[in-house]
Amino acid sequence: MKEFNITTSFTTFDNLNELPEEIQDLMNQAVEIRKKAYAPYSKFRVGAALLLDNGKIVLGSNQENAAYPSGLCAERVAIFHAGSIYPEAKIIKMAITAASDTNQTTAPIPPCGSCRQSIAEYEIKQETPIEIYFMGEIGEVYKSSSLKNLLPLMFDKKFL
Repeated sequence: MKEFNITTSFTTFDNLNELPEEIQDLMNQAVEIRKKAYAPYSKFRVGAALLLDNGKIVLGSNQENAAYPSGLCAERVAIFHAGSIYPEAKIIKMAITAASDTNQTTAPIPPCGSCRQSIAEYEIKQETPIEIYFMGEIGEVYKSSSLKNLLPLMFDKKFL
């Protein structure tokens, strides 16, 4: 039997104002679209903003449904929209923010497992890493230089 270790690395920023200006703008757009989320059941709103290599910014917010599995997370709304409108573009950066209608979120909120898998698909497809910045409503912002930090043992097409 062998044991192996996996190490991940993140950069932390104390707050939104510490981010580079370009990322502040991207995160602010994620905050604005978060406010438009359709979250009548969970009361948990998420916004995502993607910066593409063509300079376009694509936004997404979570969209819930009374039949819970039929809803879609903000990250996947944005990724799938970008993939359908700009199929040749690469996702360079992603900003994610989450807030609850019932209590203040102060810890960085990472993408869920389904979103991680969807981000992985695009990172592998485009053969370049996607920088991911994520935060709660206020407080620290985490930066990952690649989805591989969030999902180190990725499942992809090479296993099929």
